Amino acid sequence: MANDDLCFASATRLVSLLRKKEISSVELTDDFIERIESHNHKLNAVVTLVEQRAAQEAEESDRRIASGNARPLEGLPITIKDAIETAGIRSTNGMKIFEHNVPAEDAPIVARLRAAGAVIICKTNVPEMSMDYDCDNPVFGSTNNPWNPAHVPGGSSGGEAAALASGFAALGMGGDYGGSIRVPAHFCGITGLKPSWGTVPNKGHMPGGPAAPPPIAQMAALGPLARYVDDLTLAYNVIRGPHPDTPYTAPTQEARPERVNIRNLRCAVFTDAGAVPVAADIRAAVERAGRALEKLGVTVEAKTPPVQKAAEHWINYATADGNRLMLEALGDKVKLSRERLRNFALAEIPQKSAADFFKIAIERDIYRIELARFMEQYPIVICAPFCSSAPRHAELEVDIDGTRYPLFAANWPALWGNCAGLPGAVVPAGRDGKGLPVGVQIVGRAFDEENVLAVALALEKELGGYQRPPL
Repeated sequence: MANDDLCFASATRLVSLLRKKEISSVELTDDFIERIESHNHKLNAVVTLVEQRAAQEAEESDRRIASGNARPLEGLPITIKDAIETAGIRSTNGMKIFEHNVPAEDAPIVARLRAAGAVIICKTNVPEMSMDYDCDNPVFGSTNNPWNPAHVPGGSSGGEAAALASGFAALGMGGDYGGSIRVPAHFCGITGLKPSWGTVPNKGHMPGGPAAPPPIAQMAALGPLARYVDDLTLAYNVIRGPHPDTPYTAPTQEARPERVNIRNLRCAVFTDAGAVPVAADIRAAVERAGRALEKLGVTVEAKTPPVQKAAEHWINYATADGNRLMLEALGDKVKLSRERLRNFALAEIPQKSAADFFKIAIERDIYRIELARFMEQYPIVICAPFCSSAPRHAELEVDIDGTRYPLFAANWPALWGNCAGLPGAVVPAGRDGKGLPVGVQIVGRAFDEENVLAVALALEKELGGYQRPPL
């Protein structure tokens, strides 16, 4: 039987145990794989399991540890979102046209994790083309939320969040273009970090070439999910930094949140700034987070940043091509897609002229400047990750305190950070009246992951942190 104490331990602790030879990578890998095989049928979070390859990599890690040549993540089993390319391991992005796609090379972040000694044990499920807050696709089907299988785990890194919440690994990798790391973390009761745009190379985030087009590249980020904030820091420091195939990535300093005195920070806390209200239980969690920081000596003020039009800027920027690139990628195989994606891909969205796109880009930059000025005074912003907890499968509306709203209008708390390219983390903050997890979001200034992680670590301790779901 899998050792549940190890399966639910932090990545940081497991790396320490491996380094001290108190456990072996082979044993730990076997434990995680056994747990996946025992519980994945309830979730469908893992879609490609690579037992034999993982066993070989674990044996190699044990040899390196024994010889004193351990690397930073030596022997640690990890999971990877199925939208991130992995050499020799099927990578589909939930799309029929990639159903049998096996990349020849790793995405740079995967290569960095391997070079640090991590052992990849599986790929996890995503919505088709990573474009939904459910986690359903025509290749593998739907993933369930580990807290209630009638509900979604979020998207697009929903399989990652469900797997990590369920003890299938201690660390995983996802991507975030419109909340795709932070929303699943919120829905499943774990932590997640969307790094600043330009700190982590995006190459290998399907679909796309060496450098994704600006509307995608400038609002998307690859980043870690885990059960504990320390593990986000561990992973971020491995995957950050420039790469020749993504020329917009910049050199950054190692994040060391332990050196931050959060009492020197000023935080703004807000709960509503969009067309859809934030549910009462989530508002209460955000307000509780503000009070907790005040108790720790942080200056906290109820201030709303200038984010009211951020969702509009995001959608204008993201759809400026009228979905042309998506339709070209799908071609006549669009008929193989789920109805939800087909409806979006075939919707009549006017294609903008170059002049129109320049205007949209200028408007977005004006927004970013206004927000940056606000954050000169308030370098940390505490808010909701999403307006509701996890909705039920197949729903296109969310219930917020008895009133129903469109699902994709309830995402504005996530979009304002993507639109500005800012780092944002989510930490668990208990459960709502339905028994579903709720999280709190911490957003910082560009390239200030260190402060974001420091505040996230403090709130993790104050708000209770990760709790096991009732699998």
